[in-house]
Amino acid sequence: MTNWPILSLMIFIPFFGAIIISLIGGDPKTVSSNSKIVALWTSLVVLILSIFSWITMPTGGEFYFLEELDLISSIGLSYRLGVDGISLVFILLSTFLVPLCILASWKSITFRVREYMILFLILETLLIGTFCALDLILFYIFFESLLIPMFLIIGIWGGPRRVYAAFKFFLYTLGGSVLFLIAIIVMANVSETFDIRILLNANIPETLQLWLWPAFFVSFAIKTPMWPFHTWLPDAHVEAPTAGSVILAGVLLKVGGYGFIRFSIPMLPYASEYYSLLVYVLSVIAIIYTSLVALMQNDMKKLIAYSSVAHMGYVTLGLFTFKQEGMDGAMTQMISHGIVSAALFLCVGVLYDRKNSRLISDYGGLVLRMPKYALVFMIFLLSSIGLPGTSGFVGEFLILISAYQINEFLALFSGVGIILGACYMLWLYKRVILGSINKKIGDISDIDIREFFIFLPLVVLVLWIGIYPESFISEYRESISNLINSLNERIVIQ
Repeated sequence: MTNWPILSLMIFIPFFGAIIISLIGGDPKTVSSNSKIVALWTSLVVLILSIFSWITMPTGGEFYFLEELDLISSIGLSYRLGVDGISLVFILLSTFLVPLCILASWKSITFRVREYMILFLILETLLIGTFCALDLILFYIFFESLLIPMFLIIGIWGGPRRVYAAFKFFLYTLGGSVLFLIAIIVMANVSETFDIRILLNANIPETLQLWLWPAFFVSFAIKTPMWPFHTWLPDAHVEAPTAGSVILAGVLLKVGGYGFIRFSIPMLPYASEYYSLLVYVLSVIAIIYTSLVALMQNDMKKLIAYSSVAHMGYVTLGLFTFKQEGMDGAMTQMISHGIVSAALFLCVGVLYDRKNSRLISDYGGLVLRMPKYALVFMIFLLSSIGLPGTSGFVGEFLILISAYQINEFLALFSGVGIILGACYMLWLYKRVILGSINKKIGDISDIDIREFFIFLPLVVLVLWIGIYPESFISEYRESISNLINSLNERIVIQ
């Protein structure tokens, strides 16, 4: 394990890359080209560092690569960083998707390219900082700052209703986070520390937990997003540029799940168990209701957006079973969904770049014109519906096993979502890829070499996790096991 500040390097290298881009001079074409090159190489350096940290970090379930610097000693505010198996996989997911987002935007973003690349690198800085922070206030700063670059990406480079979608996204998430800020101030006042490592095992009075937990819940439920806090998501996805949808579905939605597993459950165990039935009900409603809504969509992006709400319903269900299988499954589901949903939005982006349409009715028979694209789309679609051998199967299988141990009907109703998922995804494939050629597609071209190298690592990961899931689950199993043991020591989980 290295002694140099690898986490700070991962956080601030994208920020310095953004500064370099801001200093690039020359004519607009040169600035645009060099901005993309600097952004890509910066993100690749961060990806290499994250892979290095994954290789060198032990699997003991503790926090590693610790860094600490006092900022305001009078209130105990410090620059504390550290990662365990849970946070590291989200950092890997973030650093993996950002280079793909930059590549996906290579041709589709044609104006204010410099500013676009700067915002994506700043977004990467904030994402990594969110998952590295071991101080509550530092976490909150990174957590809330994520809204700013995402708001601008949607509001400037989005679709016709981009301003409405951007403000709806911003106000929803900001409103929930105000409650979160109040809750962490109260918690820190009671525990006399902002150190997350201490708070993970703090004994907060049970009555106070029952008041603090809803404040945490609303903030993380909006970010996840859970039903009925999900209504901002379809608009944000539909109006966002392709790369914006990729990073939104791939990583930003996981910040909510990370909040549940890092804060709500370990810091407020009594309240988490007390409110678990509420989470089960909302999760099952999300799984079934949003799957039915997805069946009614004619916009491919909106269909995938609603499917994201359904898949994240499995995540919250698995987390609040408080069992090893369920929480392992929820983590695996978040990783898989981050990859698969990102890939599906990229698939929609390929068609949108060619025909400037996301409507299902504008396509048909693409397998005859785009056979490579049809194959790639099929792999991601089958993973989304949980086909064995793909990443989507592993998490859902573990979650359903855990749900069955809680209640047979809970598993039964949750399983309905898998059937509905197969319905709307296979129907989507039939209408877009199969059948006779729609005259509207004209002489459409298959994926090019740039798009091939975007999809290749995504396909590899989908099959790798599906065939050999232990290589990923082993990274966070010990951290989750430590969490469950801590819960059992402080409260009896039924």
